Amino acid sequence: MVAAANLVEVAALVGDTARATMLNALMGGQSLTATELAYCANVSRSTASGHLSKLVAARLLTVIHKRRFSYYRIASPLVATMLESIKVVAAIEVPPRRQPRSANDNALRFARSCYDHLAGQVGVAVTDALVAMGHIVLTDEGGEVTSSGGRFLSAFGADLRPRTRRIFCQPCLDWSERRYHLKGLVGARILDRLLELGWLKCVPGSRALELTSSGRAGLSETFQIEINNEGMPTDRLRDPRRLTA
Repeated sequence: MVAAANLVEVAALVGDTARATMLNALMGGQSLTATELAYCANVSRSTASGHLSKLVAARLLTVIHKRRFSYYRIASPLVATMLESIKVVAAIEVPPRRQPRSANDNALRFARSCYDHLAGQVGVAVTDALVAMGHIVLTDEGGEVTSSGGRFLSAFGADLRPRTRRIFCQPCLDWSERRYHLKGLVGARILDRLLELGWLKCVPGSRALELTSSGRAGLSETFQIEINNEGMPTDRLRDPRRLTA
């Protein structure tokens, strides 16, 4: 009964439109103020504060106070996984609303941050490339970095040390591609390195990630992922290594 009550509480918190919008805004892994989250959810500052207090009390969010500002972020990878899983169910099981895609929708589908790892078509393509090269073994239940994968990722500059208690390597079902990308420490370090190299850069006010010209060349050379200039696709690609941007 206690577990069921907790489930109802979490579901009710996430099920509110304003709170869901704020949680989704934080899925990029960054910290945002109450004012920024109020703007995202189209609610007043006082209303946002009330919602955020409930989310913090339920340990879905954490808050850090710096000088006059309070910054909110997703409390843990476990919470991020729950939210991403809800998006997967909503994308696959719930009948879609007939709304035309915006430029931001297409950008999110191409490349985005999923809490702390890479998602979208680029995330799936990188994962497929690592599996095809024998560097990672993935199943529905988990993932493993092979010995060649450890050497490859080390040479790439993705430091997989130290191994903490967090998930190391695991598949994450991509809600837009409906195929796996990588999460856990491995996925986070790969995204960190792609951003450090300047192959991807953050889009202000969005979870979308923009592919740079050096990133286009780097993905081709390092991961054998070819990206052409035909424009953003609307359907899932048959060949995961050929992307359009």
